[in-house]
Amino acid sequence: MSEMTKISAADEQAMIAEAEAAVKTVAKAREAIATTIYGQSQVVENTLVTILAGGHALLVGVPGLAKTKLVETLGTVLGLEAGRIQFTPDLMPSDIVGSEILDQDDAGKRSFRFVKGPIFAQLLMADEINRASPRTQSALLQAMQEYHVTIAGQHYDLPAPFHVLATQNPLEQEGTYPLPEAQLDRFLMQVNVDYPDIDAERQILMETTGAEEIKAKQAMDLKQLMDIQALVRRMPVGESVVEAILGLVRSARPDEDNNDGPTHHIAWGPGPRASQALMLTVRARALIDGRLAPSVDDVLALAEPVLQHRMALNFGARAEGIGVRQVIGELKQAWM
Repeated sequence: MSEMTKISAADEQAMIAEAEAAVKTVAKAREAIATTIYGQSQVVENTLVTILAGGHALLVGVPGLAKTKLVETLGTVLGLEAGRIQFTPDLMPSDIVGSEILDQDDAGKRSFRFVKGPIFAQLLMADEINRASPRTQSALLQAMQEYHVTIAGQHYDLPAPFHVLATQNPLEQEGTYPLPEAQLDRFLMQVNVDYPDIDAERQILMETTGAEEIKAKQAMDLKQLMDIQALVRRMPVGESVVEAILGLVRSARPDEDNNDGPTHHIAWGPGPRASQALMLTVRARALIDGRLAPSVDDVLALAEPVLQHRMALNFGARAEGIGVRQVIGELKQAWM
């Protein structure tokens, strides 16, 4: 066990009891989510992992796959104050963070007053984030990393917890802008939302086209969520898992001396924030599965959603039709 994660016997027993209660609470939340989100179990799990790990998620998929519905459902189930921003090409940064307006009192005295924008929410849905210009997208940078915004030199703290769940349309669609690399790195995970299987789509048809609409119910409150997030950060991590995280992330960086391996296709790779993301998400995934400590299998399972948006391939790889997910798959083979 890593020195940084050693705990005493008494603390271990207390953590076991706390973890067992957390597992039951999370299970209730997943059941509540399943009442309105059909299929997409992997998408739901990865999004929950992101929130329990205290991070932000980028949901990528074509329109109509219930990405917005998932975010709305999570806000209700987790007991979070939700906000929504519909990103459009004419959206301005002040439309996100807020702005100062000039007020005048009865005596004629004028002063500026800050009006908070929709970013002041515990769960912010940034809908179709890549339809706004890069300048507007960058308005989220400080908030996502530092959890406050700065207006006219004044800091305004965001509510706690603060999570951004952004939806993004594929870049091949009309009217989209690629997100800046610095902003992509702020997302703990990129969750790919694929088409549902036939059974899930059949259930969608039957459940969503009737006279009554099923609505999700709250399954936990704010204190329970924040306690679980704190528990995730206290969970022990074995040395083998730490080494797997370090080895996998470092192997995803360019290696000019290796002309045969997958690193030959990488233009730039993930930084230390990717290692931090894996360290947190493997703990959250273990807790969701009812385990008290993560394993190397958790690292391999989360490698793609954690790494794929933090690396880019060179021109040669793109010319050969090689994708980022394929390269990550080859990197994972070394740890299986």
